[in-house]
Amino acid sequence: MSSHVDPFGARGILETSSGPLNYYRLGRLEETGAVHLDMLPFSIRVLLENALRNQDGKLVTEDDLATAAQWSPAGRTDREFPFMPGRALLQDFTGVPAVVDLAALRSAIHRMGGDPKLINPDIPADLVIDHSVQVDHFGTQDAFMLNVEKEYERNRERYILLRWAQSAFRNFRVVPPGTGIVHQVNLEYLASVVSTKNRNGETVAFPDTVVGTDSHTTMINGLSVLGWGVGGIEAEAVLLSQPYYMLLPDVVGVKLTGNLPEGTTTTDLVLTVTEMLRKKGVVEKFVEFYGSGLSTLPLADRATIGNMAPEYGATVGFFPIDEETLRYLRNTGRDPRQVELVERYAKVQGLFRTDETPDPQYTETLELDMHTVEPSMAGPKRPQDRIPLFEVKQNFQATFDEAGKAKSAEVELDGQQVKLSNGTVVIAAITSCTNTSNPSVMIGAGLLAKNAVERGLTKKPWVKSSMAPGSRVVTDYLDGSGLSPFLQALGFHTVGYGCTTCIGNSGPLPEPVSTVVADHELVAAAVLSGNRNFEGRIHPQVQANYLASPMLVVAYALAGRVDVDLQGSPLGQDSNGVPVYLKDIWPTQEQVRNAVTGALQPELFTNRYSEVFNGDDEWRGLPVPQGDLFAWDTESTYVQEPPFFVDMPVEPLPLEDVLGARVLAFMGDSVTTDHISPAGSIPASSPTAQYFQEHGVERSDFNTYGARRGNHEVMIRGTFGNIRLRNRLVPGKEGDWTLHFPSCEEMRIFEASVRYQQEDVPMIVLAGKEYGSGSSRDWAAKGPNLLGVKVAIAETYERIHRSNLVGMGVLPLQFKPGESAESLGLSGHETFDFTGITKGLMPGQELQVCACSDDGKVTLFNTIVRIDTLVEVDYYRNGGLLQAVLRRIVKENVRNS
Repeated sequence: MSSHVDPFGARGILETSSGPLNYYRLGRLEETGAVHLDMLPFSIRVLLENALRNQDGKLVTEDDLATAAQWSPAGRTDREFPFMPGRALLQDFTGVPAVVDLAALRSAIHRMGGDPKLINPDIPADLVIDHSVQVDHFGTQDAFMLNVEKEYERNRERYILLRWAQSAFRNFRVVPPGTGIVHQVNLEYLASVVSTKNRNGETVAFPDTVVGTDSHTTMINGLSVLGWGVGGIEAEAVLLSQPYYMLLPDVVGVKLTGNLPEGTTTTDLVLTVTEMLRKKGVVEKFVEFYGSGLSTLPLADRATIGNMAPEYGATVGFFPIDEETLRYLRNTGRDPRQVELVERYAKVQGLFRTDETPDPQYTETLELDMHTVEPSMAGPKRPQDRIPLFEVKQNFQATFDEAGKAKSAEVELDGQQVKLSNGTVVIAAITSCTNTSNPSVMIGAGLLAKNAVERGLTKKPWVKSSMAPGSRVVTDYLDGSGLSPFLQALGFHTVGYGCTTCIGNSGPLPEPVSTVVADHELVAAAVLSGNRNFEGRIHPQVQANYLASPMLVVAYALAGRVDVDLQGSPLGQDSNGVPVYLKDIWPTQEQVRNAVTGALQPELFTNRYSEVFNGDDEWRGLPVPQGDLFAWDTESTYVQEPPFFVDMPVEPLPLEDVLGARVLAFMGDSVTTDHISPAGSIPASSPTAQYFQEHGVERSDFNTYGARRGNHEVMIRGTFGNIRLRNRLVPGKEGDWTLHFPSCEEMRIFEASVRYQQEDVPMIVLAGKEYGSGSSRDWAAKGPNLLGVKVAIAETYERIHRSNLVGMGVLPLQFKPGESAESLGLSGHETFDFTGITKGLMPGQELQVCACSDDGKVTLFNTIVRIDTLVEVDYYRNGGLLQAVLRRIVKENVRNS
């Protein structure tokens, strides 16, 4: 590693009760006239400190420091900035393929004659296993235990890989299954706000920063820790000492004033913020919150708002350090010495906010009076589509009831005949990091359940209800407040400590309900306290998916339908036949606050997190493979060595133009990573199912695509496999169907890819606006790469997906403003030539495309190369980010040994 330099003389001493610490003074830059700190957004101050502390003249230069110091609200610079995160955060769905890639890099460098231990995390990395548990069992006291047993049965091979990684890699820790959701564990325990590190024999203090392999890493910005989700590919590069290269963003300031009115929740606030910022347009921008409203906004509420940054499109939703930050650290049992360090460091560095602090200068500002927030939901297909609660019925009817014809059918449940129809709620799930981390809405749900049970209300028998807390602490405070029995009386038993329904791990519907929905093609509904409700994500049989607070999830489980006026119609009748309305059981804000205050104690957090890495007997009993190299099992259907680095030459091959390409998929707007990356259950009729049949995997053992991400053979077959994907090459069909050209045969996308590759024909994809929005799934880029896709052309890209395409050697091109595939008259049947690539590419340059139709018509148009930095040019030239990193390591170590 290179040594650090300090040309400004910024290194100083911070006195603490634990002794003196070194730190790099931002005030020194102000003394030299390089910056006026009060004018900079707090988030930019964190990046400025990062450059000041990491300046070494090589990876981070004085020019890089000047780039951060010269940030201006007038507009961002085109100069790339090397960000050196303090740590990395992984979850198992994205973390397992990252570990597989690191293990594959070890195998590759070993084949090249190098030491496998050169491939090793250079910064602390924590992986939390939270995405694997599924809701197979629900509504019983033993549901959690049975689901965890099933989780280990399904995922044993993956967990053995993680046990190996835990011992083979330094700086790598694993939080075992059944503990909590990654972002809540990060919020309640892992994040330090201010970190310390030994460097050259001295202890240095600096702001805690993090990148994560999950888009909702942004939750930690509520605790004043700057962090966001990146692709697994980028995270791996950061782990291998590569900076995260970025363009310094515009920063949109959102001024919060007032207080939430009675009858509303934090969920209503965050859905309002999401709608407001999506309409504003904050993609690739930082959002920073300021104003007097922050002083009355609990930290858990801030974390909920920060969590939804991917939904409103921002890189982060940042809250500066203030008294509420310190209060939360104390209330979650952090060491008093750590709290003191946070306060002293933040104040001396100009990172501490009070109501008297001057407002920074922002690129743009918005204002939200929180008193204007109203009860809301979002859906039925996108999280930014907020609906006032009183309009949900009309929203459903307008979206799904064709010509007013509502379908219905009867089914026997629990010994009684009931009628199911369009609008029936079949899933009611208290789930997701967004809301289960927030005591006010969780306690609120418990109080509402208590009031409902005491009035004699019951859950409708067709509703699959579940609760998946974000950490064990949630169970502790619900138990301690006496609310758990009331939630369980309505079927909201704990089914696991993980993401569950929010990521599609909702498990099967009860067989009678599933059969009726399928046979009568009913438009079933789900109500969940999640952050994503894209088509096909929650459950393949559920078309209408609405995001709501945990309290409304309980209410809809009582109502059993979404096409009801929840505020104006009774939820049921009490034992005296008196109608009971939502307002009758809705707890007041004061009741919620009092219950939260009484239930949450620091000891709950210190007790639970004292054993966070231990795991249960099943985890501790797993075998731990030994050795620096992972022993790949060619028979495994869970973990395989990926082909990315096999037979890779030490020097990159020359770039080639892409000629004679065919369109594999032609898509419209808002195609998400859920549409591209394999996710959820594995259909019995899919190419993946055929692969499993060939390898002796029974239908009951298919598991999910998320759990199979360590096997590229599975993932490539499921790429573009979402049941709601609409490929314009096959109008009228949904799913992974396409046309093969020039035969015009209709076939699966995987099958067409195989044929094209046999014919040596490169492939491209065409898309509209917001291509790749949603979760930070690296397989949304890895899958197309392995399918043979060389180029993507879209109207706009979501931030993470664009960068992942570059990281996998897929060229992202963007139509010029005002142009699209439609405006250019493209049908997708053409052959495409991309010339000029061999000459080398520059960030943002134009590249001409020639599209030739079967009748000889030629369409020439220019596109914008969305390789945004010179570093990304190098990644593309090497065929991918990890290939570039591996070649660098080989050159620096193997050739010099």
